[in-house]
Amino acid sequence: MRKSRPIAALAFLAIVVASAACSKQDAAQYVVMNPWADADPVPFRGISPRIDTLEGKKIGIFANSKRAAMPQARTLERKLKGKFPTIEIDIYNSREFNIPVLQTENAAKYTAWIKSMDAVVTLVGD
Repeated sequence: MRKSRPIAALAFLAIVVASAACSKQDAAQYVVMNPWADADPVPFRGISPRIDTLEGKKIGIFANSKRAAMPQARTLERKLKGKFPTIEIDIYNSREFNIPVLQTENAAKYTAWIKSMDAVVTLVGD
């Protein structure tokens, strides 16, 4: 229902513009406006290739700044090491609160961390 309100408002605007145009000319002219914001400038890449096994891999666990993220990360680390003894786990504890890491002074550190991993698990501690 909420999504239809902006569209209805734009349709009304187009009718008003068309009415004004009709009074000046014989044919109606419509202005069509897009109610959505600009598209994401980052092109779609699809999903990353999947690894065949976790044995012997370096797995990163990204824990956001929420209170439960680190306990979840430690539990996941313990369970993964129990199931895959040769796995290497590295936890990135993000201290930024509701700010993407790449928009902070830690962007270079985060990017280097990501590139050093075979795979990454993201935790949201809600």
